Amino acid sequence: MSASGITALGQRAHSDTGSTHPASPLGQLLLARIACEGGATRTDITGDLGAITGHKLSPGEWRRSAESQIGHLLAGGMATESRNRLRATEAGQHTAAQFAGLNATSLPSWPALRDLHLIAKGLGIERESLSRLKMATRPEGLRALILQTAYKLPSKKNPSLAKLRAQLALVALERAFGNTIKAGFGKGSAFTAKAGRSLAGQLSVNPREFGTDQRLITALAAEAVGAVQSDLDALRLAVLRNLGTKLLAAQAEALAATRPKATGDASGLPKLAPQAANDAGPPQTEKPRGQRPDPGTFATAVKSAAAVHAEGWSGNRKAFISQVWQLIRSSQPAWDLTEIEFKCMLAEAHRLGQIVLATADLKDKKSMAAIESSAIAYKNTVWHFVRVEED
Repeated sequence: MSASGITALGQRAHSDTGSTHPASPLGQLLLARIACEGGATRTDITGDLGAITGHKLSPGEWRRSAESQIGHLLAGGMATESRNRLRATEAGQHTAAQFAGLNATSLPSWPALRDLHLIAKGLGIERESLSRLKMATRPEGLRALILQTAYKLPSKKNPSLAKLRAQLALVALERAFGNTIKAGFGKGSAFTAKAGRSLAGQLSVNPREFGTDQRLITALAAEAVGAVQSDLDALRLAVLRNLGTKLLAAQAEALAATRPKATGDASGLPKLAPQAANDAGPPQTEKPRGQRPDPGTFATAVKSAAAVHAEGWSGNRKAFISQVWQLIRSSQPAWDLTEIEFKCMLAEAHRLGQIVLATADLKDKKSMAAIESSAIAYKNTVWHFVRVEED
């Protein structure tokens, strides 16, 4: 959003007189900084909050916008200024606390507010318990919070890496089925660690194998918030910049609501500038679904493909999973499945009783390549075949 648009909203409120006036979306961020212990100077505000909006506004635009918002807060009765230091009034303290998700009217120091409560605000969990929010003070805790909010995982304090991997594997499995069902899936922990990582790795912007759960969680968390690096400071900055993007968008909407409607280019409504390639912001965490099959459609296609390659005698006909996969990949290109997705979907369809898998008890050396490429490890079993039901 351009600085002129933000300034216009601040100047409009600054021209009002009388009792307190609601702070604008961006003004609430400034007010939160002012309401911290010891108040804040104008230099504190521009310096401390500049990183949150610096990916959208130039330094000059941000200074002008901050000055305008300060004027808004002073005129609206939300803050006072004495000896070059701004402090929040009682109404301002209450507004700032509401913005930060705090019940008390007194705010902590700026570092504590920034690294705990504004991070929680950026993730949309500012109203949750303090014990859970404190997860954000550690790299592994913040990564867990990011993934829990980005992928809507069951929230749990200090989840293990294995637990997160299993939950992410279930998300990937649901998406492989086109999100057509949201219940009835087995526990993601039923997959081996390697299979679970491979499946969860499909959630990455660049789907790939991750050697450890740590690498998987670290990469997905950074991608979820658009962080260039995966350390604690980089994750915090990305979350705060995402918050800044939301506030600037809300600021634009607030300004638009105060202007009369018009047609064509004469409307004068501010528009957010197109997001630059290096802007911080969460990428699409969900891979385009295309025409992903529901479980019933998937099972029917697998049975048909298995019948083409089935070998054996009546009552014991079966096809190598690798052969079924090759036929499904060529006959169902719209599904856009990867091999790991296909194999994990097979395991789930077997668990649901929609298809029957079998293991290769007697391993013929001539078939070792097909056996190895067909293997699906699930719990304590390794499957190699799809059984073909006799009519």
